[in-house]
Amino acid sequence: MGRLYAQERKRAMTFPHQRMRRLRTHESLRRMLRETTLSSRHLIAPLFLKEGEGIEEPISSMPGQYHISVDLLDPWIDRFLEAQVGALLLFGLPSRKDSQGKEAWKKEGVVQRGIRRIKKRAPELVVITDVCLCAYTRHGHCGVVRKGRILNDETLPLLSKMAISHAQAGADMVAPSDMMDGRIHAIRSQLDGQGHTDVGILSYAVKYASSFYGPFREAAQSSPSFGDRKTYQMDPANLREALEEARLDLEEGADILMVKPALAYLDVIREVKNAFQRPLAAYCVSGEYAMVKAAAEKGWMDERSVVMEILTALRRAGADLIVTYWSLEVAKWLKQESN
Repeated sequence: MGRLYAQERKRAMTFPHQRMRRLRTHESLRRMLRETTLSSRHLIAPLFLKEGEGIEEPISSMPGQYHISVDLLDPWIDRFLEAQVGALLLFGLPSRKDSQGKEAWKKEGVVQRGIRRIKKRAPELVVITDVCLCAYTRHGHCGVVRKGRILNDETLPLLSKMAISHAQAGADMVAPSDMMDGRIHAIRSQLDGQGHTDVGILSYAVKYASSFYGPFREAAQSSPSFGDRKTYQMDPANLREALEEARLDLEEGADILMVKPALAYLDVIREVKNAFQRPLAAYCVSGEYAMVKAAAEKGWMDERSVVMEILTALRRAGADLIVTYWSLEVAKWLKQESN
């Protein structure tokens, strides 16, 4: 009897009794049963702040993105607030560069003034700041350079000074993107030692030496003047190394981990999430943005549907948060879908 029941049950579970398409018949059913959700609160919007006044310059390789001076920030703040984007990620473009990147930790630096402006107008907006020297140094590398070598330990105090200056200006979280060993511990120790225990660290824990960064380097004016970044950013072929980088950053005090780039590294996102079950961000980088924009402009893709598919895939892979240049557009599209 047991065997006959099992055989009958098996037959009942196959076509024509089992029809997977039944639950795809109506949009409302598909929406009700959707396993992975995407909302504006999952999005972090990058913003490029440029020293000067009256600046709102389009970035040629990233259509829809701009260099913005602090005096013109207010309407942008209002847009992000209205869109209910989860957070802003600030990058700075100083007017002067030197060998150490001293503009990075100035009290009246462009990012520091930007933080204060945002917090004054919209204190509820979460402000995250990129912590790295590449946009502030003449050589364009992410650390101190001596005789052609990027020096790890000599860089850590400078990154800490930069993070402290952002915390003092009112940043909610700092995001070290330099990939120097030990920088999370150094920054966490300095933040705590100076009373900024509530300022979080979103760590670029898994950052690959990727070819997808090209447009960003124009946007941040941070291309290296010699060599490349392969001695400190990760080899795109490595996964076990990614897990080790993430583990070390958590042990050193990271609050949120990040994988960068995103789309070509879905497997890495999933493995990091499975391994640690901690808050995880994915950075949908400039090259991923630019190639979709370019294809959409030529009529080869429908931008909206492709972008929503990409960001949903990142969420499905395990990303709790997504850094994306599409934040405002996606927030608008999501609102339209809900109406």
